[in-house]
Amino acid sequence: MRRKTHWNIAWSKGKENTTDAFYVRGMVFVVEQGFQNEFDDLDAKSWHVIIYDDKEPVGTGRTFQNKEGEWQLGRICVLEAYRSKGVGRVILENLEEKIKSLGGKTASLSAQTRVKGFYIKNGYQPQGEEYMDEHCPHIKMVKNLD
Repeated sequence: MRRKTHWNIAWSKGKENTTDAFYVRGMVFVVEQGFQNEFDDLDAKSWHVIIYDDKEPVGTGRTFQNKEGEWQLGRICVLEAYRSKGVGRVILENLEEKIKSLGGKTASLSAQTRVKGFYIKNGYQPQGEEYMDEHCPHIKMVKNLD
């Protein structure tokens, strides 16, 4: 499959119309990677972006403002057959644009350390020490959106 230049993009707020986002997250984080605590109360206050290949959901991510007012990105994932085709970059770009449209200036995320290079390539910088989230090492990463 060649790299696509145009993907269909949809947004949802809270848990409304998130079936496709939750499907992708379930397939990647629960089935493929074995996480147990994938779905949480933050879904109800998040903006969710869903990337489609025609009508099939292939990637998703969410953003929300934490208690300190910091914009967090999370649950960024792409179905295995669509990795290395630009979907992850499209997810990041859309989440960053949403944050800017809501007045945010920075974005932070908790990256699995095995994909830290992807986020560095997209302008994120690691902060602090690695830590475990369930069974997987993660690191906080931040990007200035100005």
